[in-house]
Amino acid sequence: MKLGARIFKTGLAVMLSLYLAMWVGLEPPMFAALAAAIAVQPSLYRTFQTILEQVQANIIGAVVAVIFVMTFGHHPFVVGLVVVLAISIILKVKLEPTTIPLAIVTVIIIMESPATDFIQFAAGRFTLVISGVLSAFIINLFFLPPRYETKLYHQLSKATEDINQWTMLLIRNAADHRALKKDLNRLEEKMVKLENLYLLYKEERNYFMKNKYSKARKVVLYRQMLITAKKSLFVLKNLERRSEELSIMPDETYKKFEKQLDYLTAYHDRILLRYIGKVHSSHSDELIEKMNIGKEELMNYYFSLQNQACIDYNQWLHLLPAVSQMIEYQEQLEHLSHLVDSFFTYHQEHNEVKIEALEEE
Repeated sequence: MKLGARIFKTGLAVMLSLYLAMWVGLEPPMFAALAAAIAVQPSLYRTFQTILEQVQANIIGAVVAVIFVMTFGHHPFVVGLVVVLAISIILKVKLEPTTIPLAIVTVIIIMESPATDFIQFAAGRFTLVISGVLSAFIINLFFLPPRYETKLYHQLSKATEDINQWTMLLIRNAADHRALKKDLNRLEEKMVKLENLYLLYKEERNYFMKNKYSKARKVVLYRQMLITAKKSLFVLKNLERRSEELSIMPDETYKKFEKQLDYLTAYHDRILLRYIGKVHSSHSDELIEKMNIGKEELMNYYFSLQNQACIDYNQWLHLLPAVSQMIEYQEQLEHLSHLVDSFFTYHQEHNEVKIEALEEE
């Protein structure tokens, strides 16, 4: 099992909050630890973004809890009502929904305070929660900065490799269809996770002007990498859905599909390797020429089948979207290749790729 940076940050935040609460003399320190564990964020940007909203949400929860305890007491029904009311207010003022769990914790630990010296007790509990939030903020700010670019590249590369392997196995009639359908679901879920990882990378801020524009170019580039990976998955799903029509097509049609898909998947792999400096752009020129010729040959050949007796018109029409998706896939690959070329051609002194090797799991 591999432990991520966020797991260590959560542990450090809990430890710091406990020490801080004991140093200040707040009791019980476990409430500060609980707040710290909830308040840890996955990125520096979200740390800055949520710290103020977390404090605001906790103030809302604390104020509502104090008012209701002093008015109605702290019976279970009242606690439940205050939780509902606090959530409603937080959503009404349009604070981040991620602040709600911590606000609920604040409500509960304040409302379980004893009736005697309630204000003093509630203030102490609120201070404990805020100390936990501040501990999480400090840990997020200074310890174990996330490596979202490295994670994003390697996960994109692995997803692309899996899709390309399935594509070539399918077009060569070597794929197990049960295993393919199961893996398609996994790959679709992977694309959703990659979207979230891309957003985390996009949210990361650069505090030096010289890195600002390089980061902006990388954001555009990674967005295109993600779009291209999704398009390759869409091609695979189209081919899988039309595998029966493909199986009864003439052998020459199958060979045309296989040859063009071989070029496309190889070119996709080549672009990703070029981005991290493992392949020179000049080595792709021959492959690009073959890919363009293959596209023309596939289009001309497929449209020539329209009026031939070897294939039913409805079958021809049903398979047409797969051809269309392959052409769109090539267009996305060409756009990605252009972005990679531009990235390394212009502003070379600022454009630096920092992809680290991932540790073996």
